[in-house]
Amino acid sequence: MSEMTRREIYPGVWLRAIHTEKFKSAYLSLTLMAPLDRETAAENALVPFVLRRGTAVHPDMESLSAALDELYGGAVEPVVRKKGETQCVGFVASFLDDAYTLGGEPILESAAALLGELLLQPYTQDGVFCPDYTAGEKANLLDRIRGQVNDKRTYATLQLTRRMCREEAFGVDKLGDEASVDAITPASLWQRYQALLSTAAVELYYCGSADPQRVEAALKSALAALPVSGERLMPECQVRLHAEAQPRVEEESMDVTQGKLALGFRTGGVTCWEEDYLALVMCNAVFGGTTLSKLFLNVREKLSLCYYASSMLEKMKGLMLVSSGIEFDKYETARDEILAQLEAIRRGDVEDWELEGARRTLIGGHLSTLDDQGRQEEFWLGQAAAGLDTTIEELCRQFECITREQVAQAAQKLELDTIYFLKGKEA
Repeated sequence: MSEMTRREIYPGVWLRAIHTEKFKSAYLSLTLMAPLDRETAAENALVPFVLRRGTAVHPDMESLSAALDELYGGAVEPVVRKKGETQCVGFVASFLDDAYTLGGEPILESAAALLGELLLQPYTQDGVFCPDYTAGEKANLLDRIRGQVNDKRTYATLQLTRRMCREEAFGVDKLGDEASVDAITPASLWQRYQALLSTAAVELYYCGSADPQRVEAALKSALAALPVSGERLMPECQVRLHAEAQPRVEEESMDVTQGKLALGFRTGGVTCWEEDYLALVMCNAVFGGTTLSKLFLNVREKLSLCYYASSMLEKMKGLMLVSSGIEFDKYETARDEILAQLEAIRRGDVEDWELEGARRTLIGGHLSTLDDQGRQEEFWLGQAAAGLDTTIEELCRQFECITREQVAQAAQKLELDTIYFLKGKEA
């Protein structure tokens, strides 16, 4: 059995500890939660990568690797994520659980200390970040931003949300943009880092066999030098309704062999804070969230209109995004058929096996999260960003009760906001 505790260890610094003996490794993460903003996104995204290059004690990757080797080959990775309109930057760490060390020696305290060192004791030159490390990581970040176009499926969804939410924080890329990255200097990055340290809400997560009090003591000690601030507020997420008479249609031409059709719906204000949200999750699963869904079985398999077709929810933002790959000349047919499948759900035209298939897939997917420390941490980070404490087991029990009528009602609230079509260049 596992038990979970959540404590505020410093003002605005929260620790969620999962006490379990299920895993051979322990998982630790430290996340700074800042509002997603066009002005600061690139610098925020760069900070953990530059911090990971070296500390005052371990000034380069080589000495950091040696320190990790002493923790039985532990790993610490910088990570940038987006939860609603919150940009989440920090580190995820994995190391051998204390229960499995050769002489029973504790690793947790050393791992927590190393995480604190990475965050709070960076390697500096002339009082700011090292120019070489900054330049190297700027180049890597630019590569990642430019590389997004290489995966056309992800790129189409990115372009859809960018255009659909062009006046909202959600339309900002979690990595920032090229111009912002180019403008970063070691000094400007240092200022942004200082601002993050004193204003960002901090979310800590631990999953392993250590007692929660011990985890708290280890992390309090590791983060003792964190600036004390009463201003660490979790960013909010603005939810908008569809306001225009007609959906906006955006097209882009590129040298591609397969068209990408992406549709963005507003959920009528239904987000993870609403009572009827889980009915919307089931609606998404019936529509395009699983391999038993209407989009997969009808639009893809039966009618062969798409190479792939699926849908996903943005739980804090109140969006449902449909992603599909099509032949260029099938644009209208595919679009109409995708919308027809949604219309069927609105009418309650959902077979028993479709409803139960969606339910079992959702419950099975949620329960399998409990067997994967990384996915579990991701789930709880999303809950923290939303200010929710519902557990995976509680969600599964709630899914059991959702009816066909509730799914139809959720579908009726969906409104098509934007269509994005990536097509080939005219011959």
